[in-house]
Amino acid sequence: MAGTPPFSKFEWMIAWRYLRARRAEGGVSVMTWISLIGITLAVFALIATLAVRSGFRTEFVDTILGSNAHATVYQSAEVDARGKLDRTIHDFEAMAERLRTVEGVTRAAPLVKGQVMGNLRQRNAGVEVFGITLENLKTIPRVARVETAQGNIDNFNDGIAIGSGVARELGASLGDRIKLISPNGVKTAFGTSPRVNSYEIVYVFSTGSYPIDKTRVYLPFGEAQSYFNAEGFANEIEVMVDDPEAVDQLALPLIRAAGDRALIWTWRDASGGFLRALEIEDNVMFIIMAILVLVAAMNIVSGLIMLVKNKGRDIGILRTMGLTEGSVLRVFFICGAFTGVIGTLMGVALGCLFAIYIDQVFSLVNFVAGGGVWDPAVRGIYQLPAQLRLNDVMSAVGLSLGLSFIVTIFPARRAARMNPVEALRYE
Repeated sequence: MAGTPPFSKFEWMIAWRYLRARRAEGGVSVMTWISLIGITLAVFALIATLAVRSGFRTEFVDTILGSNAHATVYQSAEVDARGKLDRTIHDFEAMAERLRTVEGVTRAAPLVKGQVMGNLRQRNAGVEVFGITLENLKTIPRVARVETAQGNIDNFNDGIAIGSGVARELGASLGDRIKLISPNGVKTAFGTSPRVNSYEIVYVFSTGSYPIDKTRVYLPFGEAQSYFNAEGFANEIEVMVDDPEAVDQLALPLIRAAGDRALIWTWRDASGGFLRALEIEDNVMFIIMAILVLVAAMNIVSGLIMLVKNKGRDIGILRTMGLTEGSVLRVFFICGAFTGVIGTLMGVALGCLFAIYIDQVFSLVNFVAGGGVWDPAVRGIYQLPAQLRLNDVMSAVGLSLGLSFIVTIFPARRAARMNPVEALRYE
């Protein structure tokens, strides 16, 4: 027996007989089934949490990058001839051309921006107007998606493009004419009168971000300049790059290309606080879920201790026949580890199925709850996303198996060190 290799066939055979044995024969106890179910649910919860975490971050970043500029270039204020601070960009075409020459930049588009009130019949909504050319509008991924939009984007120069949330607020649809009302209108001898222009809706887009869809409106660049009394200048230049994650590395080249008064604001500056908070929350959630897996794995100890107690006579007989301490340890280690492995595999299967069919799961939950489970006005996105990643699944598997194997060692060592004489004394 002393020369047998670890985890020999007879060790697996003995462990399998113990696992198959009925409870009346001192086999697998109720505690073992409880630990199996506990590990299954813990691993399921861990994988589901990691999948939703990854999906939420991906959806959030994709919404930002697909609807907004990766970097915005504007100018520091200077005092104009009238003694007012001026941030406008008068050489916007030349500046945009210089920015396009920076390696890694895919687009540089001048913008005219302003906040006004939209009106249709008796309904009003505050909107943010972006003046942009048709060519540049087509390069905004989430705005130009034909599968989620209504109308033809090629007709943009003939009217106005609005977000689906704006259309919902105003009760507007394609072909309606909405009014844009700005308090900064025409200057007259009696003061400034509001400017009211009417535009036909030719395109309704949906970016997937509730705040953007609820407030954003696009006007042709020249029309926006006229509407906001901005003839001959732009407010800022939005820049798109090849690798948005590395946009900070392009900040200095962009500033150098833009000129002395240039300032830059990247998507990380705008959303960095939220992303950092999300990362902290991710780490905390992983720790909490890991504790949950540990608690479930500790149940293996209880079940295995009961198994060792019930099999005390068998251990004494096996030791008397020449079975080494190492062999006994490995037999009971297999019994405990088997619970961890089966529970982990079942948890992985449930977690992966949940991540894959999350839309159907939440549709069922929403139906049972009578609706209103997911409010996009609060969450910022229209549905709960989930993204199944191999490294997340592997980290859950590694954590569960690692904890299961570690906690199994202690009762297995107790069984191995059992004195065969003591074990057989009262038999």
